[in-house]
Amino acid sequence: MQQNDKQTLPGDPALPSSEEVLQRLMELGRGDSRYTVEDFFRNPDKAAFQLSPNGEYLAYMGPYERRQNIFVQRMGEREAVRITHETERDIGGYFWASDKRLVYVKDSGGDENFKLFAVDRDGSGPKDLTPFEGVKIQLIDDLEDNENELIIGMNKNNPMLFEPYRINIHTGEYTQLAENNNPQEPITAWMTDHDGNLRIAIKTIAGVDHSLLYRASEEDDFQSVITTNFKESLEPLFFDFDNGSIVYAVSNIGRDRSEIVKFDMSTGEETGEVIFSHPEVDAGSLIYSRKRKVVTGAVYTTWKREIKFFDEERRKLQEYLESELPGYEVVVTSSNKNEDKFMVRTYSDRSLGAYYYYDQVEGRLEKVVEVSPWLNEEDMSPMKPVQYTSRDGLAIHGYLTLPDGKAPEGLPVVVNPHGGPWVRDSWGYNPEVQLLASHGYAVLQVNYRGSTGYGREFWQKGFRQWGQTMQNDITDGVKWLIDEGIADPKRIAIYGASYGGYATLAGITFTPDLYACGVDYVGVSNLFTFMNTIPPYWKPYLEMLYEMVGHPENDKELLEAGSPVFHIGRIQAPLFVVQGANDPRVNIDESDQIVRSLRSRGIDVPYMVKYNEGHGFSNEENRFEFYKAMLGFLERHMK
Repeated sequence: MQQNDKQTLPGDPALPSSEEVLQRLMELGRGDSRYTVEDFFRNPDKAAFQLSPNGEYLAYMGPYERRQNIFVQRMGEREAVRITHETERDIGGYFWASDKRLVYVKDSGGDENFKLFAVDRDGSGPKDLTPFEGVKIQLIDDLEDNENELIIGMNKNNPMLFEPYRINIHTGEYTQLAENNNPQEPITAWMTDHDGNLRIAIKTIAGVDHSLLYRASEEDDFQSVITTNFKESLEPLFFDFDNGSIVYAVSNIGRDRSEIVKFDMSTGEETGEVIFSHPEVDAGSLIYSRKRKVVTGAVYTTWKREIKFFDEERRKLQEYLESELPGYEVVVTSSNKNEDKFMVRTYSDRSLGAYYYYDQVEGRLEKVVEVSPWLNEEDMSPMKPVQYTSRDGLAIHGYLTLPDGKAPEGLPVVVNPHGGPWVRDSWGYNPEVQLLASHGYAVLQVNYRGSTGYGREFWQKGFRQWGQTMQNDITDGVKWLIDEGIADPKRIAIYGASYGGYATLAGITFTPDLYACGVDYVGVSNLFTFMNTIPPYWKPYLEMLYEMVGHPENDKELLEAGSPVFHIGRIQAPLFVVQGANDPRVNIDESDQIVRSLRSRGIDVPYMVKYNEGHGFSNEENRFEFYKAMLGFLERHMK
């Protein structure tokens, strides 16, 4: 632990420091790789580019005093102006609110209470728009055609409930647009039409049912259109372009894999027109032209991101960009309002790619910046899709990254289960994976049951299965690697963050002979205390969590069986625990518990706590320390 006034800090002040152990691990983790930890985890000099609405200016994120800040430059000029001055915390995200003014969000020490700020493109007129302590904001509508206002959600009146406000980006004056004052039936989402009118809300009933509310205009009252259990969902994407009652929506009602449909809010029924479906994976989202008012394509993910185009103009743009930038995933990240100037980014599994500027009128495509020029793609390792069958017959998809230049035989392996758990891994550049591969480790990433994207049945098979069949899917992936001869059975580690941290603890607890060591990063150790310490804005979903994870009273035996902290006597493998003290999702007590319990048995557990971080480390110096220590820990127990 860091040497601070522990009596005033989160966590258990009685837990002894691991500083000397961590320093030794960091020294051990330096290794002899061509690339350093800093190469993989440093902040890029320039990233997150966005065009101004008129296309005359370019904004990007870059470091100042080691923190990510916003820079602006006029197109065609070389010099940029830094317009923010954050030194404690990276800016979490930004966008152009008008040609003259940008807005951005930032939290404090990883607490995820994001506040909204605005500043002019020359750095003048900075304004804290939401100067409220302990309040979190959400963006509802950036009001593209309104240069002075946004619509945001704030949990200012009740930490559990977000209410919509129209806020002036110059003065900070705001007007509440609707109330959300029923904790028993809270509204958990709001949606506007293309003119910025607030016309859709989603209400949660008894924590497990979702009711879609609609009004024809802001003068009307919201009326319930359709109510479903959370296992079946209809997620509106946006209104049809006439701003009538028809919306485009992602639906899995009456189907296993979600599809994109048209839905009539006035009748509560689908129109019968399926816009997009896929036989193997869930539908993703739609892209559209705001200027031409047409849907241009459907974006979805198989093992990679793919687009099905409905619009010839957009298809030709994509084909041109891909022909000019072969071998990369090419994504249009922003455009001017006239949709003839574009920021384009390339992606791959072996670098952070590059940004390009494309002027369609002039037919000019030029590179703006290589995001990680210090990394040579040829030195990195490709991320390949894999599939195996679980012990009960499910097809499990995942990714395997093999260290460059090594034969796929008898390799040390790091199993890296994703967080969530109700998300999925997908193809792309992952600095953790490339760091491990550069040090000779194969990395297995598993989309275990409960992961999203593979249909409702596969997702629901993970319900109440923490530490059980969800964990079995990870274990079966390890055994598949051993059976294939790829893995050295004596040199297999498990590392993950959030739910992946839980899976790490579950792996070394419930399959103690399988892993040589484990690294738990902001992971859950006790399912009972995890449920009791969720942030207040998760409370509307608590009954849903009970169905998906288990109820502390009704499923007491299940949760006790799945909580590693109650079974530490089974742990044999060395463990490294890492935690952000301000984590609002996985309270520091989750890590304190497992460390305290193991140390009470005389087992020394290296424990890294950062008191200026939350659910994962944002500050680059903390990332550097963590990954150096992790490499040293793996070196000690895997080589």
